[in-house]
Amino acid sequence: MPLHLIKLAVGCESVKELKGWVAERMATAKKKGLPLRHVHITRMTPKRDEEILAGGSLYWVIKGEIAAREKIIAIEPFRDKDGIGRCRLVMQPKVIAVSPRPMRPFQGWRYLTADSAPSDLTKSSAATVASMPEPMRRELRDLGLL
Repeated sequence: MPLHLIKLAVGCESVKELKGWVAERMATAKKKGLPLRHVHITRMTPKRDEEILAGGSLYWVIKGEIAAREKIIAIEPFRDKDGIGRCRLVMQPKVIAVSPRPMRPFQGWRYLTADSAPSDLTKSSAATVASMPEPMRRELRDLGLL
């Protein structure tokens, strides 16, 4: 069973905005002739990398909710120019909306087991959820209707 990571998408307001960020990075990579992969750099390297690479994803928390994920395809530890250890989380550049679930703020990333991970939204349900005003969507979720 794969293991996932969960991380805050700081400064991101919606899944749509996250998709826009990834698309912008992919357009820049394409212009520069670089591989089309989404990279997120973290300070700590996951110790359970084999479990993560066996089908794990990075789940993004947006505005207090687990809202989207990207499949992790590589984990690359490295040292930056100051000699500080860092880690590249390399993901497929495809953002997948998931059933929104509340999540309190935290620092860094956390492990997320497969049985605790929210399910993916279908294309039609993702479009419906995305088209709702944010306060209405949150209220429906809090009532257990979404």
